[in-house]
Amino acid sequence: MATPNGIPITHRSAASTKVYHVTDRLHDRRTVQVPADGIAATVSAWLAELGVRSPMVDDLARAVSADDWATAHAVGECLSVEVTLAS
Repeated sequence: MATPNGIPITHRSAASTKVYHVTDRLHDRRTVQVPADGIAATVSAWLAELGVRSPMVDDLARAVSADDWATAHAVGECLSVEVTLAS
């Protein structure tokens, strides 16, 4: 579908437009805003600064994407990060 001037219209699902606050509890609580598909990369980069790698970052991202907040909080606790839905 396109607008009268020929610009294509794209639609995003509500899930893809959600933005999350990801807070690093180990580094002065630095916080970034990212979409769900940016959570794993962000947390992985923070862990890499400490010389650490963890498959749990993918578990965290999956839990957030699925709105499984109990799991997201539990995994976030292990990774020393907090994830909340940005308003």
